[in-house]
Amino acid sequence: MTQVGEGQEAEETSPAVVTFGAPTVGELLAERYELVEHINNDSAGRLVWRGVDVVLRRPVAVVLRYPGGDSATEMLQAAVAASRVIHPNLVGVYDAIDEDDRAYVVREWVDGQSLREMVAADGPLDPARATAIGNAVASALAAVHATGMVHGNLHPGTVMISDDGRVVLADARTDGADSQENDLRAVGGVLYFALTGHWPHGEAPLHGATAGHGRAALPDAVRDAGGAIAAPRQMRAGVPAYLDDLTMDLLDSEIAPPSSDVLAAELSRLDIPADEQFLEQAGPLRFTAEPGEEPSPLAAAGGRKVAIGIAGLLAVALVGLLIGINALGGGDDGGKEPVAQPSNSAPATGGGDEPAAQVRKLTIDDVRIIDPDGDRAEVRNAEKVIDGNDDEGWETNSYRNNGKFGGIKKGMGVWIDLGAPHSVKQLEATLSATGATVELRTGARGDFPSTSAGDKQLVNAYSTLIGPPNEDGGTKMIFNAFEPDQKYQYLLFWITKLPAKDSGSGWKLGVQEIVVQGS
Repeated sequence: MTQVGEGQEAEETSPAVVTFGAPTVGELLAERYELVEHINNDSAGRLVWRGVDVVLRRPVAVVLRYPGGDSATEMLQAAVAASRVIHPNLVGVYDAIDEDDRAYVVREWVDGQSLREMVAADGPLDPARATAIGNAVASALAAVHATGMVHGNLHPGTVMISDDGRVVLADARTDGADSQENDLRAVGGVLYFALTGHWPHGEAPLHGATAGHGRAALPDAVRDAGGAIAAPRQMRAGVPAYLDDLTMDLLDSEIAPPSSDVLAAELSRLDIPADEQFLEQAGPLRFTAEPGEEPSPLAAAGGRKVAIGIAGLLAVALVGLLIGINALGGGDDGGKEPVAQPSNSAPATGGGDEPAAQVRKLTIDDVRIIDPDGDRAEVRNAEKVIDGNDDEGWETNSYRNNGKFGGIKKGMGVWIDLGAPHSVKQLEATLSATGATVELRTGARGDFPSTSAGDKQLVNAYSTLIGPPNEDGGTKMIFNAFEPDQKYQYLLFWITKLPAKDSGSGWKLGVQEIVVQGS
């Protein structure tokens, strides 16, 4: 059970604890707070006790520092500031007293453990639990930041999870070097730690704290030769692309973080009860159901739930029917919008000997929006291009001046991972409008973090074109110039020109759905 300010017991490098005149069991502080049990010493050398407020008859945590006076000023000022902010996700501070030879802070007692202890004992958390903790932390910061203050001491040791599931943030500091932006970067660190069990800030001091104050002992993140950290999705399976992107964006110093209230609202949108999570059959973990859908009560393998509604089954049946019709060469496309196809497309079949039944819809294991020249505001909702719903998808912002992204970007795209190498027959994309120009590229997986720099590396690495670009194509774009004797796993649907909006007030494109067929 952790009740320490830094989230861990004292290390060898910690300041020595003054034992002369140390408190004893049963001692009454300020004629009110009875000391019951010495819990431990934190890494700043403070003594942490469980006590009882004999006036209100409630348990309290008492954090004592020797000596008091000037050396305890920061601790007492932080306690006074924290006491003014009341929020369910903040540890309540009840009292702060300086007796010269010692000073102590009396705060809420939390029966539970720190995030640091939880992950050390049970391993990384599932995405829904990590999201819930991130939501609680961001909500607490929003309350602190609304007063103009900063927390300045956010890490896995100061995030407490009570036995009843409540998440609270403890032990703020008032270091002038701290900032609200640093607090928000720390939320990214907490999410990263919850998802991976590793701390992305290494052993370097964070928020002005000295190394060893609850952070140096945390396992460092996996890094490449250049020192860049691996994304959570690269370290473990099952992390949703959206949560991975959000975490890495918060850690990217080149991307300005959102305000704490905006971040809290976004995490709140994703935070739903664990028993309402579900996995689609061919998509990433979804935190919220699509409008009008209800999660299925059927339990899937591994304990997660799968949404298999009647509409979903009908959609699968319809896709199968269309694939069968296309394989047989039937169907009159009269009256439909134009379908753009490369002029040098490869044959649709493998010479006529391959049974049509072997051509099927391939499962897309992962998708990611690639935006090397943007501010990362458009990388959300990648999962909507594979959710089976043509009415919803991912879309770009609206650009002015021309269809070349206003001269700001060379392009944007959707990166696709098929999960394993496949013989691919065609990729079909449903778009929101006609007039776009798109290239289909392929390349290797590589270690490309979900950042602007990582996206630039990915685009440069994916230089192999699959057929010529589709120029000014229709709302159904088909690429089928795949080599029949080659296996493909990674594809890049790369948009180089946007169509004009019907209103004539800019250029914009939505990618409603991407389907890959092969064997």
